[in-house]
Amino acid sequence: MLLPQPLFHGTLIRRYQRFLADVELDDGTVVTAHTANTGSMKGCAVPGNRVVLSVSDNPGRKYPYSWELVHADGFWAGINTRYPNFLAREGILDGTIAELAGYENLREEVPYGEGSRIDLLLNGTRGSCYIEVKNVTLVEKGAALFPDAVTLRGQKHLRELMEVVRRGDRGVNLFVVQRGDGEYVAPADGIDPAYGRMLREAAANGVELLAYRAEVTPGEIRLVQRLPVVL
Repeated sequence: MLLPQPLFHGTLIRRYQRFLADVELDDGTVVTAHTANTGSMKGCAVPGNRVVLSVSDNPGRKYPYSWELVHADGFWAGINTRYPNFLAREGILDGTIAELAGYENLREEVPYGEGSRIDLLLNGTRGSCYIEVKNVTLVEKGAALFPDAVTLRGQKHLRELMEVVRRGDRGVNLFVVQRGDGEYVAPADGIDPAYGRMLREAAANGVELLAYRAEVTPGEIRLVQRLPVVL
């Protein structure tokens, strides 16, 4: 998937109030950018890191700039949590995610579970496959760790996927690693041990755990490689 144009490069000054970041652009201008990421962005939101912003032409937006990428530990990382769903959809349709091929229909944001909406729902002669997509940007010594903050919502999604499997459908938790240095995916037990326990429980009860790494460059993000999930 191509990033929205035009793009602006700069240096992160600080991230604050969760959804805001101050950035000094390469021309010396300081702007405040919207940050579409509810996590802690551990390892990414480091002052001094190089960043890439897009800009909206919508005159009604209070903050026209959006934070898209950050250069962390020698790799570009995609921090916009709206994109993993697009990447997953693209990867399914172009055959990159071979494990999810063979379904005739793909829908997004379909109501299910405990008042939730499934990220992607596949239907067809193979039956139904419910897919929750998780964005991963925290990497430590090759381990792509999820989550980077306590996630009650993530635990709820695992319960819902277990129920999907119990009734006879296919349930998949798909980790999208938006940076190039992840070698495998693992639960971040040091951050959210409850999520780690539930992820292992979900796997033991038939929920499939898939992980794919993206190649991230200034201008484009695309899924390129399946990664193992180590529990």
